[in-house]
Amino acid sequence: MSFRGLVLFVFLLLGLLAQPARAQTFDPRSAVPPDSLKAKLEILPQRPDSLRQRFDEQRLLNRLQAYSRRKTIAGRAASALFNFTRRQEEQAGLDAVLLDRQFDRHNFKIVRRINIRTLDAFGYNISDSTRVPRTAIEKAGNALHIKTSRSRIRQVLLFRPGQPLEPQALAESERLLRQTPEILDARVLVNERTTTRDSVDIEVLTKDVFSITAGVEVGTPTSGLITAGDDNFLGQGHQLTNSYRYGRELPQAWSYEGSYTAPFRHFLYAQARYRNEYNYRSGGVSLTRDFYSPSTRYAGAINLNAYDQNIPLQAPPEGQPYVFYPLRYLVQDAWVGRALRLRSYDLGYENPGRIIVAARVINTNYTATPQPTDIPPPAYHNGTLLLGTVGYSVRRYYKARYLFGFGRTEDVPTGTLLSFTAGYDMNSVTPRRYVDVRLAAASFSANSGYLYGAVDLGSFQTINQPRVWQQGLLGTELTAFTKLYHAGNWQYRHFLSSRGTIGLNRNPGDILQGITNDRGLRGFSPGQPIIATSRFVVNYETTLFTPLSLLGFRLAGIAFADAAWVSDQPRGGTPFGGSPYTAFGLGLRFRNEFTALRTFQLLIGYYPRGLATPNGIKMFESTRETVTFNDFGLGAPGTAPYQ
Repeated sequence: MSFRGLVLFVFLLLGLLAQPARAQTFDPRSAVPPDSLKAKLEILPQRPDSLRQRFDEQRLLNRLQAYSRRKTIAGRAASALFNFTRRQEEQAGLDAVLLDRQFDRHNFKIVRRINIRTLDAFGYNISDSTRVPRTAIEKAGNALHIKTSRSRIRQVLLFRPGQPLEPQALAESERLLRQTPEILDARVLVNERTTTRDSVDIEVLTKDVFSITAGVEVGTPTSGLITAGDDNFLGQGHQLTNSYRYGRELPQAWSYEGSYTAPFRHFLYAQARYRNEYNYRSGGVSLTRDFYSPSTRYAGAINLNAYDQNIPLQAPPEGQPYVFYPLRYLVQDAWVGRALRLRSYDLGYENPGRIIVAARVINTNYTATPQPTDIPPPAYHNGTLLLGTVGYSVRRYYKARYLFGFGRTEDVPTGTLLSFTAGYDMNSVTPRRYVDVRLAAASFSANSGYLYGAVDLGSFQTINQPRVWQQGLLGTELTAFTKLYHAGNWQYRHFLSSRGTIGLNRNPGDILQGITNDRGLRGFSPGQPIIATSRFVVNYETTLFTPLSLLGFRLAGIAFADAAWVSDQPRGGTPFGGSPYTAFGLGLRFRNEFTALRTFQLLIGYYPRGLATPNGIKMFESTRETVTFNDFGLGAPGTAPYQ
């Protein structure tokens, strides 16, 4: 059994006795008249009380709650373990709603002042102004935490003092604040008391997460994983990650991966990264600016990466070890993109559609390539790849609850993306063209759930042989979850995701990174890596959200079933030629919204084909999210990712 002992110990202590407290030094609603905040809540669709309990369930919970009030040792233990207080955010009736247009009447007014208030990670609630830290542990946790600085908050806002307020700038700023790793939730409101016909004052309220992370995962007495990081270093939004794995059954028994990311104004991010493991080392630096919002006009990046690998060129005979060959190269990468706005016939609201054009240059310089003696060497040549993309993007965002968290505001991206990429690989040996087409779409409704689908097809074509396609890839992706079902005070959703990576006429040595926990079967870690050139994975999960808290962690039950098909054919092709690897399991998910490492899962899995353990049964922990969202902003032009 593996567990992240240090993380559980630290975070359970910080969450111990975390209960609602009264008295408050700041009320965000005091900055606006009562009807303003009321209007913000009234725009959300109302529904009947979804937390209504059945009689028998209510009676059981009442008995347990009464037992927790006893002065006995068992009663006090139950009081410390379980929290029966219904949270105010659960009673707010928040359902899926498109980012609102409440403040459209203030569009193009001059922003006069911006008042920013940041709340610490523990004891506060952005939806309940009466909560403040009251326990010693909450206060100690806040003492260890450095609050996000106002200068970092200003970096994310899409408006500045003295400038006209653009349409949707308030709603987009609120969403972008929530999406930063150092902030749990945010509210951006207009101060209606001081606003005039031509100017506005804006109130910004944010709540931090406890950004320091640390963990120890013990697999065996001599192997495990140590992690440490900070998502808000010194309160400036800098991100530091470190991961060290030891005791691996490989010639290099350890591996390390780390990065440092620093944000700047105008959504510029600088990053340095390094990775070192068996047969693979890489390092690089980058400066990036994405299409972070539909209002973004320019994006781009500059990257410099170095790679040092040892790769197998073909599968060995059964029972024989793999033969590895050196591959070392340097990649210089730069791109720039421009988003063109489409005409809007609503003067107070921008058309969400964008036409995006982008260009990219990738220069690759090989310093060592495989030179086998018994098979033809693969085609690795120095060269420059020129890429251009034209795409159409529509982005909309909805607010929802009970996806990954327990009641906090979550943003769900929907929209449409259609892109066409063409390129030219300039090298002295085999100049090639590149063509790629990508289509993605998603929809969301509180009554039916979420559905996302994407398909990506790309390949190179040699100039001398126009009918020969090589290093092709067919990528597919599906993400879906149902509406939120209610069973008394319990709530649940079903989640389904699928990802296919099918190689088409790949070069020798092009391989995928197996079907480990991150890319395939949860908890699956075979003694020897599974080499694949094509892969198709399906993951299913049911999540049951309970009304209980355990030492400050909200509790959910999960059941999962995973399946993965792989092919080890040298050139790729269909992965469905053999039997799939499968996994089935149950577990508990603990969620603390106030920390950067918010999800902790204890699971037990069964693997019918063994490989992970002799009897096929394994207990493990994981921080893997149920599903991940894909935004519809067009990024850098590139070849379809083969990983």
